[in-house]
Amino acid sequence: MKQLLTCFYAFFLLFAVTVQEASAQRPDQLTFPPLEMVFPIVSEQHTANGMRVYLKEDDELPLVDLTVMVRGGSIYDPLAKTGLSRWFAQSLETGGTALLTPTQWEEELDRMAAQLSVTSSTYSFQIDLSVHQRDLKRALELLTDLLRRPRFDQERVALARERLIDGVHRQNDRPAAIASRYLARAINPAHPFGTAPTLETLDNLITADLVAVHQRFFQPQNIWWGISGMINEDEILDLLDDYVGDWGNLEVSDSKVPSLPESSTPRITIIDRQLSQTTLLMGHRGISKDNPDLHAVRLANYLLGGGGFNSRLMREIRSNRGLAYSIYSLFQPGRYLPELFIVSGETRNDGAVQVVNLVRKIVDDLRSSRVSDVELESAKNSLMNSFIFAFENTHAVVTQKMRLHFYSYPDNYLETYQEQVKALTADDVQRVVRQYLQPDQMHIVLVGDSGILLPGLQDETMDVELVELD
Repeated sequence: MKQLLTCFYAFFLLFAVTVQEASAQRPDQLTFPPLEMVFPIVSEQHTANGMRVYLKEDDELPLVDLTVMVRGGSIYDPLAKTGLSRWFAQSLETGGTALLTPTQWEEELDRMAAQLSVTSSTYSFQIDLSVHQRDLKRALELLTDLLRRPRFDQERVALARERLIDGVHRQNDRPAAIASRYLARAINPAHPFGTAPTLETLDNLITADLVAVHQRFFQPQNIWWGISGMINEDEILDLLDDYVGDWGNLEVSDSKVPSLPESSTPRITIIDRQLSQTTLLMGHRGISKDNPDLHAVRLANYLLGGGGFNSRLMREIRSNRGLAYSIYSLFQPGRYLPELFIVSGETRNDGAVQVVNLVRKIVDDLRSSRVSDVELESAKNSLMNSFIFAFENTHAVVTQKMRLHFYSYPDNYLETYQEQVKALTADDVQRVVRQYLQPDQMHIVLVGDSGILLPGLQDETMDVELVELD
């Protein structure tokens, strides 16, 4: 009887395992419901004097994050004073206010364990502040005082300039930075997009320039707030009214963005550096964010070189040929003016010319042949799925919404992004590649050993120039 029961249990166990194996599926056979993203609602308010305020409450942690964006930035720097916006941002962060000396200002921030940073970009200045919820009122008081009445302490202003000068002295430490500087200069000569601070332009800066930048751009109508965390919306608006409600807008000169110049004739520029490898940068002018082909261009760039190991550049140049550890393409849409399309990578000196020719061929192949359905769907899914990682926390949601409005994107841009990417076809990709990617118009910058590079470029139809490093 005992043996019979043992046989029965063994049969039952074998039957159960067999049934389980029969019902199991391979990973590639599993199906899941489509991933849908519901965007959190961000409250948008306006103050009486024209400031925009974006708010979202989040009680998970007793913290408040504040981001202030102000119209301005390096696009408005006079060429003779290139670096002014960077100097302004550093001086604003460390120079104190009318009420507080720099030392007192720093002590107040330290007391609250607050994190503050001020940065400049092409079209804006940005102030980021993170504080504990209990210090919110004092933090807002300090921040609004900084916006309205910066001190520009002479000692701190001088220190900020010295830091920029030190940056100029070190600007040739990184080959990638050298290549970027020369490529920008070739594509946008004598324009803020194509210039970088020099000792001469920094020497032209005076404290009165800082005051002028503040008066020109720091007006309520140019200021956007993004606030999230443990907040009460009505309380925030009341505090802003208390601290800046009497701040009126001044009449200032119209701030027009300087138009782009004609690019120089495409050529190959070699900057001689006795290094074991060459840094290469290839590119031409791209598109602006109001281009109706924006999403199609992003998809095409993902296929070309923006998709990491899923891209053609990485697959062919690194994986198949071992010519580069990393190579990628970037199509960054300009906010108001077209910015750049670039291909960037590093390779050994004797492989640089081969990589340049491979990049051209891969772009030509993408122009001449439609992408396969499998490659297209994989790229589209990756773009759609990675989209949600731009909103990993509440403040990211708030600042993304604020930034899109700041740069005049359509109101429904976030809500329709995945839908528009999903609708793209192989014909769309081929059309935009043919229209916007021009391999014969790409400026090429090579930073490496000219003794090895020059012989390999003898048969090039483009002009080749060897330039002395700034």
